[in-house]
Amino acid sequence: MKTYTNTGNKDTRSGFGAGLTHLGQTNKNVVALCADLIGSLKMDDFKANHPDRFFQVGIAEANMIGLAAGMTIGGKIPFTGTFANFSTGRVYDQIRQSVAYSGKNVKICASHAGLTLGEDGATHQILEDIGLMKMLPGMTVINTCDYNQTKAATIAIAEHHGAVYLRFGRPKVANFTPEDQDFQIGKAVQLTEGSDVTIVATGHLVWEALEAAKVLNEKGISAEVINIHTIKPLDDEAIIRSVSKTGCIVTAEEHNHLGGLGESVARVLAQNKPTPQEFVATNDTFGESGPPEQLMEKYGLDAKAIVKAAQDVIERKR
Repeated sequence: MKTYTNTGNKDTRSGFGAGLTHLGQTNKNVVALCADLIGSLKMDDFKANHPDRFFQVGIAEANMIGLAAGMTIGGKIPFTGTFANFSTGRVYDQIRQSVAYSGKNVKICASHAGLTLGEDGATHQILEDIGLMKMLPGMTVINTCDYNQTKAATIAIAEHHGAVYLRFGRPKVANFTPEDQDFQIGKAVQLTEGSDVTIVATGHLVWEALEAAKVLNEKGISAEVINIHTIKPLDDEAIIRSVSKTGCIVTAEEHNHLGGLGESVARVLAQNKPTPQEFVATNDTFGESGPPEQLMEKYGLDAKAIVKAAQDVIERKR
């Protein structure tokens, strides 16, 4: 079984900041807008080095989206930055009308997604944002797994013409993907080969899936792990190819099981190859205040939960 090494825990939001710094140096059309969260979004370096291309709009997220949409008319490539809750739920009408419906080339970059912003609690945590954004026609939805992948994705979406929702997190998580990776929008990455169960994961649950695969391997269960960084457009072929071999699948995400990766995968299976599936996700609930690690365990979003789901789904296919 192929193994992966954590080169050191790093926060994915810093990967976004590093990618934005790179774009500041290489693409003069990239501009950045922030809703009073420069430090949290790691946009400090871009602001310091390109003050004429940085816009602090204050706590006015709806205005930020409108400004970004307008800037695209002049050929600029705007990257907006705030928490995932404020990037989506608070400004959904502006995104729908001014960006998606209008076909504007805006990159909506959202930090502090899911439960793992921790102690800020349910009012700031968001577990429905993937669903909100993937339902918008023409919107690309990306959820990266570590620092290196977030940096690569940030750079890649500048070259993609069209609206993008880039989702990442607050805490430091395992950094295990290649530093020089070729990030391809809509292309899943197979991390391990397996014959008994497919595990498709997104965000930092990809690392949890790899940890789960180790445990399963010790139990004599061969798990194929696939990193789904792009939820829309989904790599249907990679999913169908894998389940054709394993005969069952687990989906893992830091999101509500309603509207997230799991439902997108279920659609692919229903239309192409009906297959037993188990969901590792939150169960139609809001979060609560607490340390990220404890919340992930309580809501069943860790390697232990993935192991159980894999065992359960294997039983169902027999």
